[in-house]
Amino acid sequence: MKKMLAALLAALMVLSLAACGASSAPAATTAPAATEAAAPAATEAATEAAAPAKTYTIGICQLVQHPALDAATQGFKDALTAKLGDAVVFDEQNAQGDSATCSVITTGFVSNQYDLIMANATPALLAAVSATDTIPILGTSVTDFASALAVDAAADGSLGMNVSGTSDGVPAQLYADCVMELVPDAKKVSVLYCSAEPNSVLQADQFIACMDAIGVATEVFTFSDSNDIQSVTATAVEGADALYIPTDNTAASNMTIVSGVCEPAGIPVICGEEGMCSGGGLATVSISYYDIGTACGEMAYDILVNGADISKIPVGYSQNPVKKYNADYAAAINFTLPEGYEAITE
Repeated sequence: MKKMLAALLAALMVLSLAACGASSAPAATTAPAATEAAAPAATEAATEAAAPAKTYTIGICQLVQHPALDAATQGFKDALTAKLGDAVVFDEQNAQGDSATCSVITTGFVSNQYDLIMANATPALLAAVSATDTIPILGTSVTDFASALAVDAAADGSLGMNVSGTSDGVPAQLYADCVMELVPDAKKVSVLYCSAEPNSVLQADQFIACMDAIGVATEVFTFSDSNDIQSVTATAVEGADALYIPTDNTAASNMTIVSGVCEPAGIPVICGEEGMCSGGGLATVSISYYDIGTACGEMAYDILVNGADISKIPVGYSQNPVKKYNADYAAAINFTLPEGYEAITE
């Protein structure tokens, strides 16, 4: 009897151990299963984290190559590259001073469905606006957006369309004051610009109005392209006490020709911007084209990445115009600048 009882107890112990082993088996097998289930989720999250950000393609149409426009384009690219790195691609094209080529370039940008167009100078802006009313267009080195586009700007300077940007405009009165500081006894000032550039016409008219208010006579001399700059400039300096040239792209690209006429004649040349002045003028009221290009690039980032509405972005202006002069030209015509003018160093 005792032997039977011992056998029975032994059997029960075996069954109990077997049950314990059976209950622990699922715990041993479910952990790997959970790890396998989590692995795809972790892989997917890692894939999403590693996925490249959107790449933005921007078309840049620059009217012509000269230092001011070059600086604005560089500022625009530097600002966006600093923020986006390799996530921004530029298709930069130069129209070599031809408005019709601006149209070809910007039409190509639209056909390629670029994310944004940067138009450097007024003819480039006009071409871009003619090419699209949906793709955001940022202009720079444009004197007066509203006048160029024949629209009424809002009170805050926004244009209510797919266009904004940064202006290179400087109040005409500052140039008139500059002329009178340099040539206080001036009786006649010649005004020289390209008749094909609307921004030049606007600036010239504003300057003439300021000179009229001062009581100094002005005479306008225009050229249609670079072929007649030398002959027109030669006529303009005859009997003039000074020569004023607005921020004219054609003149800016040919300042060596202008200087070649004006320097031997000893004429003080007051230019619309620093690049022109350093190329063959005496003095200017200058802004930084690199800075307005940079500001334009920051606008582009806000539009592309933050979803800003370009129709509500006011046109930007430089707040710090500086009076500068070309020391080489001053020495060549034996001219001493009054205090308050900074020598151009580049």
